[in-house]
Amino acid sequence: MPVSKVASVVVIELDIWRTASVLIRDHGEDAEIMAAQQADALLAAGDVEGARVFKAIMNAELRRAKRQEGVRVN
Repeated sequence: MPVSKVASVVVIELDIWRTASVLIRDHGEDAEIMAAQQADALLAAGDVEGARVFKAIMNAELRRAKRQEGVRVN
């Protein structure tokens, strides 16, 4: 994979984690629900890529929640 492509993937991943962190800070236990609602709204509006991003945010939230519960991720 070209370096520029790798760099853009890293930036996107970082943005996903940052957004998940903001959702958790702002909505607590409802963060996953908020992300799911946003993904559904984007999909209904025809924004498939936006819905994909919010599904990735939901996955990031789940991984973070497991880590906070003491479940080892790696």
